[in-house]
Amino acid sequence: MAKKIDLTGQSDDQLGETLGNLKREQFNLRFQAATSQLEKPSRVREVRKDIARIKTIQAQRNAASGK
Repeated sequence: MAKKIDLTGQSDDQLGETLGNLKREQFNLRFQAATSQLEKPSRVREVRKDIARIKTIQAQRNAASGK
C-alpha cells in the first residue's frame, strides 16, 4: 500500500486513520481466508508489514517527543 517515504510525511492523525483502515482490511482479509475466498494471498503479508511500519513510525515519534 504505502512506502515508508509516504508514511513519514503524514501527521499523527493521518497515521492513526491509515492504521485503522489497514486493521479493518486485515480483518476482512482474515475473514476471506477463512472462507476460502481470498483472491490475493500476498495482500495479507503486505497489510501486516504496512501496519508494522506505521507502528514503528509512531513509536519513533513518541520516543522523540519524550512521551
